[in-house]
Amino acid sequence: MRTFGPVASVATVALLAILGAGLSAQQPTPAPITKAPAATNPLQGDEAAIKYGMGLFRSRCADCHGVDARGVRSPDLTQVWASGRTDEGLFLTVKNGVPNTEMPANARMFDHEVWQVLAYLRTLAAPASTDPPRGNAENGQRLYRANCASCHRVNGVGGRLGPDLSRIGSARARDAMVRRIRGAVEDFRPGYEPVTLTQDNGQAIHGVKKNEDLFSVQIMDTRERIQGYEKDKMKEVANDTKSAMPPFGTDRLSASDLDDVVRYLQTLRGFDTAVK
Repeated sequence: MRTFGPVASVATVALLAILGAGLSAQQPTPAPITKAPAATNPLQGDEAAIKYGMGLFRSRCADCHGVDARGVRSPDLTQVWASGRTDEGLFLTVKNGVPNTEMPANARMFDHEVWQVLAYLRTLAAPASTDPPRGNAENGQRLYRANCASCHRVNGVGGRLGPDLSRIGSARARDAMVRRIRGAVEDFRPGYEPVTLTQDNGQAIHGVKKNEDLFSVQIMDTRERIQGYEKDKMKEVANDTKSAMPPFGTDRLSASDLDDVVRYLQTLRGFDTAVK
């Protein structure tokens, strides 16, 4: 075995110490998670806080929520206060994340950084609508169960091929929901991209993609079974260009029925407004 002399050993130890110190300096110190945040944002209206909050939002949040905070593949944040959310509840959402969604926990953000982001978002917040709500939520729930529940879940009930809608009322504006239902939007959330696998015998397997690498693909098929396939054993693996959700035109859903469905979806907020 090769050995090093005293000088080399000292130099090696010194180098390792320097590298170790550098690596330690690169690791951010976790911010403590506040269990009882302030009921209202202490930095609301503070110009400096708003400026810093804008920078934090654009660097950490805009990829999912959009530079204008109106949502890309994640919720429209200009609607959250109008929907009934509070500063305290939003603070906890940013810190702790939302289980079973793409919203991660941000425990490493310091409390003042979270308040800065929320102070900035307040400047973008849409006012509460003064128009009376349209549609009958009770009939909308019946229509939802007949047309949507086989693919979407609400509060633990329903299908899994499409995204969970338990929080849709606090996440999407009415116009956005209408466009999605009518089929005017064709983007896909990660985990719900439609895919068709064609076997050597020509049989097609339809589903939504859950995971993929160079050699295999995992999908949830239309029977909600999670299945993995080796690509080299498939004749073709094709990413579909149209959403797995069919468009609901006026031939399938009248204007009044659409109002009812949207009204029902607007009641699905996924939180207790008395607490959050």
